[in-house]
Amino acid sequence: MKTIKLNGQSRTNLGKKGSKELRKKDLVPCILYGNKAENQNFILVEKELKDLIYTPFSYIVEVNIDGKIETCILQDIQFHPVTDKILHIDFLNVDENKPVAIEIPVKITGHSEGVKQGGKLQVLSRKIKVSALLNDLPDEIPVDITNLQLGKSICVGDLSLDKLNIITPKSNIICSVKMTRAAMGAAATAEEQQK
Repeated sequence: MKTIKLNGQSRTNLGKKGSKELRKKDLVPCILYGNKAENQNFILVEKELKDLIYTPFSYIVEVNIDGKIETCILQDIQFHPVTDKILHIDFLNVDENKPVAIEIPVKITGHSEGVKQGGKLQVLSRKIKVSALLNDLPDEIPVDITNLQLGKSICVGDLSLDKLNIITPKSNIICSVKMTRAAMGAAATAEEQQK
């Protein structure tokens, strides 16, 4: 899995007032917790976060807080309800020897038989939550739709992923090919010709 590096600074002025002052300077209050480590409050520069937040990918994050590098993952983000400005970020400390739960993006590959027959592909799950060791986490999970027929779907339970424990419910649909009017017309015409 890809790694992204960020530079942070320890934060001492805690509380609502301190957070407001930081946000005015385009700084984002953050907290790092988990893995039996002590909670750390720190700040990041907002513009340096765009590659981590506004992307379909998931990353392992290396945060340098006053010279000490912490390996973590993005756990939670709070946005302002009106302006969408980042208010706060939670990072979860991870250990490369312990499994970590993270959402991995799905990559659809191939050309579906159902789509060739006039159906419409619907992607319902863009990410799948898995648990694995850091070194076993892929950048994306490929889902081959070549044999996907009209009216059929691929569920999370249909995937076989080496070294990954799937957390997302197995009944969740990843993608399906829906029947369209054009496909119905083509099917009816084919039936008429067979008679």
